[in-house]
Amino acid sequence: MKITIVAVGKLKEKYLKQGIEEYMKRLSKYAKIDIVEVPDEQAPENMSQADQEEVKRKEGERILSKISPDTYVISLEILGQTPTSEKFAEKLEQLMIHGKSKIAFVIGGSLGLSEAVRDRSDYALSFSKMTFPHQLMRLVLLEQVYRGFRIMKGEPYHK
Repeated sequence: MKITIVAVGKLKEKYLKQGIEEYMKRLSKYAKIDIVEVPDEQAPENMSQADQEEVKRKEGERILSKISPDTYVISLEILGQTPTSEKFAEKLEQLMIHGKSKIAFVIGGSLGLSEAVRDRSDYALSFSKMTFPHQLMRLVLLEQVYRGFRIMKGEPYHK
């Protein structure tokens, strides 16, 4: 299985980089993992709704340019499905069983995802109804993917 995480913005925080590197190393025995960063748009605090949509549209175009047509897309969205870790593992396993060898997880920028990206998404996933920094979500996502593989393999970790 080839998993790509397409994320808006550069990761700057050292502690997040270290955690991500650790989970990328752990996951390497289960799947090929890549992280693709696309540039974020400048988003001043007091933007109109139209300006916000334009920022999301531009970021969305960059995201979509990194996803091939044969890729199963899972977008991280606050209003997405909130499965348990076991159900998430089951979802990944079902994708593998049904021949979905390329999966892309999409993490939007600070304003979220464009409508075009949401339309391209095959499955909307949420880890919580709370809002998290999009940089932190990379680490949380990798940990949950790792947990999912451990659950699938019946290996200890998830309790």
